[in-house]
Amino acid sequence: MHAGIGFSGESGAYPEGLGWSDWGRGRDGSCLIPLSRSSNWFMGMEDPEQEWRELRVSNDAHEDAAELRRRLDLDGYLFFRKLQSPDLLGELRREMLTVMQDGGWVREGTDPLDGIANLDARCTEGDPEYTGVYHEVYKLEAFHRIAHQPEVMEMIERIYGSPAMPHPQKIARLWFPQFTEHTTPAHQDYVHFQGHYQTLTCWAPVGDCPRELGGLAVLAGSHRTGGVLDHHFSLGAGALDVELGEDERKREWHSTDYQIGDTLIFPSLTIHKAFPNVTADQLRVSLDNRYQVIGKTIAEHMLLPHLNSFNELTWDDVYRDWSSEDLKYYWEKIENPVAPRDLSYLEKGFAEAVEQARHGDAHARLYLGRFIRRDPESAEARTAREVLDWIRS
Repeated sequence: MHAGIGFSGESGAYPEGLGWSDWGRGRDGSCLIPLSRSSNWFMGMEDPEQEWRELRVSNDAHEDAAELRRRLDLDGYLFFRKLQSPDLLGELRREMLTVMQDGGWVREGTDPLDGIANLDARCTEGDPEYTGVYHEVYKLEAFHRIAHQPEVMEMIERIYGSPAMPHPQKIARLWFPQFTEHTTPAHQDYVHFQGHYQTLTCWAPVGDCPRELGGLAVLAGSHRTGGVLDHHFSLGAGALDVELGEDERKREWHSTDYQIGDTLIFPSLTIHKAFPNVTADQLRVSLDNRYQVIGKTIAEHMLLPHLNSFNELTWDDVYRDWSSEDLKYYWEKIENPVAPRDLSYLEKGFAEAVEQARHGDAHARLYLGRFIRRDPESAEARTAREVLDWIRS
């Protein structure tokens, strides 16, 4: 077992006031819920009898910074019921789904608020047809502003005990139903967002999100791995699946039936995944934002709009129709060291996909085909074309 990596990014250390106390203490008595043998919700769980627990709710410690840090230290996450305004999120939901309906993703003639998917339009991150509609959603001022709401910022700063900021790169997760092979696999956020181990993810559904709609599950205590674990190619969002060691396999998955306003917070080393959206026709809409202590390192790509490399989008494009100025380029007034992006995780995954495609893996071939459709002249597309042509020959 490695030494723990704490919020300071140094082995065995959290920032002041956040220690490594209470390892191995018993849970809070939350009920164990057996997983049905027939369920395919829990992708990545090898044992269909494996149990999972309800997320520990931390509303009772809302104002107690020391207790919040102790629980984060122990479980690798904090979960709050109705931390954010359901009314505000409901308004955002209508805005986001109206844009998605205009883009053909929501069934014509239905109330956008219901999120009834047009199944003929199914696509996912990495597909060229996904990015165009996604970027129209991304331009919504309310989508960016929600990450700066006082109830979220106050909680993040209470946890850190220091001034904090949201990353400029806000992220929406827009998942179609009956597209389960593209479900986000188990992973650590650091491989994608980098910067600093101290970075916190703040995930919240934009609408009620029962398990069958594809909410998030966290592997409790998995932030104590000592660093970044090996990740391998996977078709799901992010294209990387973490390799679970013996210690991680002994840990428990925690999740819940999320309600609008609920918020899940965890550091960048906590292993987590999405459940597949197994509903008949419901789109899952959620926020997936990141926060850091002011003055800590941020990766350069987190200063850019999300999926910018898939379809060029500038901040001026995002801001064009905004009604206020206060959040435009707000991070430029804050001094944070900027680190180059480490592409080795994705490069390794791509190389594994190439090898798996050569051996007949259908998911790997589908993944390679996306590079050709998205950017036919890229180096990855040329490699993908060579491999797929070789397979067909």
